[in-house]
Amino acid sequence: MKLFQELLENPQNQLFEQAVADGRIPIGYSCSFVPEAFLMADKLMPVRLHAPGVAGTETADIYLSNFICTYTRSLLEFAIDDRFDLIQGWVFVPSCAHMQRLYDNLEYLNKPKFSHVLDVPRKVTDATIAWQIEELTMLADKLSAHFDVDMSDASLMTAIDEWNNFAAVIQSIGELRKKSAPPITGTEFHTLLMAALVSPKNMILPKILDFQQAVEKRDNAGEFRARLMVMGSHLHDPDFIKIIESQGGLVVADLFCSGSIPGFKTVELNGNPIKSLAEHSFKKTLCPRMMEDFDRRLKTIIDTVKEYKVDGVVIEIIKFCDLWGVDSMSMVSALRKEGIPVLKLEREYSMGGEGQLRTRVQAFIESMGK
Repeated sequence: MKLFQELLENPQNQLFEQAVADGRIPIGYSCSFVPEAFLMADKLMPVRLHAPGVAGTETADIYLSNFICTYTRSLLEFAIDDRFDLIQGWVFVPSCAHMQRLYDNLEYLNKPKFSHVLDVPRKVTDATIAWQIEELTMLADKLSAHFDVDMSDASLMTAIDEWNNFAAVIQSIGELRKKSAPPITGTEFHTLLMAALVSPKNMILPKILDFQQAVEKRDNAGEFRARLMVMGSHLHDPDFIKIIESQGGLVVADLFCSGSIPGFKTVELNGNPIKSLAEHSFKKTLCPRMMEDFDRRLKTIIDTVKEYKVDGVVIEIIKFCDLWGVDSMSMVSALRKEGIPVLKLEREYSMGGEGQLRTRVQAFIESMGK
């Protein structure tokens, strides 16, 4: 755990720096609609952008409204301070207006040498799959021309195979959380998950496998009063989960932008790697931006509650997040109709208000009679 925690202390950790020194090309992204396997081709390396320990966003606030979410402002703050100086390319998705403003301001204030906007449709049909294939093809051509990397079908198939092997390991660790006495806490799992998203997969995988072997020898992760699921927007700081668990609620499942359900699905191959990745990005991302997709998200949550024997669901939303903020109103009502207790929490990107969080979680667990 100590190693994974250390990997999250900086936006560009020691494994990241070592990979760059070895000739890898880090590409930053901030949205789950960017298929990680696509950015693992040849010398490319996907890096989920995060802003650990951000102390404030005073400079970013000059350019972005205070009504823009603090995740977006934190990324811009770090970019202005050159905290992402080793990132050689950025791939954006106009998933919300906030991310579009991040792209606009980054182009103006600290223009990357390579940046691309991946235009993802808001519905899934045969026509939008074709659109997504065209979008990924354009990105492949642009990456190949700029970085002189191999984005051929053979290279992408190799990258997909590497991703599938990696994702299968994460899934197998996640399966341990289904046990009546899980040997791993939600804090540990989330720390591992985030470390995996910000590090080169081939370099961190052996360390994850060592951790898996140690965890599988445990009897349990301790005594807890309730089994909880956490869902919502970007959650990069494991301390949020740690505070929840300090009140007796073991987090056994997660569904948020950087979570494992269904984020670490393996890619189903259909012979065409770009088409496979286009379809995969829609299957692995349960985002409120998608039209006519509420029922699929709701079913996934209900099925997860049953599968992981969840007692209650915690919905966490970054303040001013339009997508999750609006979606949560209908989601809370729908889950309660199913008899599932729900706690909705609004937060900032960086940790704060810990006392209030503890109080609300404790009251939620007690309300379930736990």
